[in-house]
Amino acid sequence: MNIPVLTMAERSNIDSGSWFSKLSQPLRNAILSRAVVRRLQDGALLTTRGSEPEEWCAVAKGAVRVSTVSLSGKQITLTYVEPGTWFGDISLFDGLPRTHDANAHGETTLLVVRRADFRELLSQHTELYEALLRLNCRRLRMMYNVFEDLNTRPLAARLAKQLLLLARSYGVEQGDEIRIGLHLAQEDLAQLLGASRQRVNQELKGFEREGAVRVEPTRLVVLSREKLMQISDR
Repeated sequence: MNIPVLTMAERSNIDSGSWFSKLSQPLRNAILSRAVVRRLQDGALLTTRGSEPEEWCAVAKGAVRVSTVSLSGKQITLTYVEPGTWFGDISLFDGLPRTHDANAHGETTLLVVRRADFRELLSQHTELYEALLRLNCRRLRMMYNVFEDLNTRPLAARLAKQLLLLARSYGVEQGDEIRIGLHLAQEDLAQLLGASRQRVNQELKGFEREGAVRVEPTRLVVLSREKLMQISDR
């Protein structure tokens, strides 16, 4: 069996992914045997809106920035696909063009399964159909939660919740601190939250005064997960 060559950390990210880790061992092996490794530099283009769906991917290292263009022509970030997450299956199911742009954020490693191999996996493994159905139900629930937060929760609560998610996915613990490894500008955070950079900056300054975070030139550092949780519940 031809298993793609990943570093130990990259393979660990794939194996421990919340979706992939629940698949049967034969199915995991079948997926990996059809995957190839692709390494991308920061900013490298993966797909564009309107392009034909050709691949099913998983992030083994780094992140994939999913974005769209506003009516004014501004690039807007919608989400960052984190290590261990598979994506790109929806367009392979319905055959419609890609709905968003996708770029590497930082040095990124992907596992890539081509469309023909994806279809072959589906034809040979009923389990994959069921697993992808559960995955897309989970995505839908998460999307509804985002809509609910956007319409019912104040910006401070939404920002605290986003920082907790980033700390969980990209955090590196150093003593009592958690350094978020994903480099995001305040404008990036603002786009994720549907707010202005100025308002996000004001809220982060408030978090600093409360001892919840520290804002550094290139990253955010979580000083107290408990304080962020308290803010997110307000």
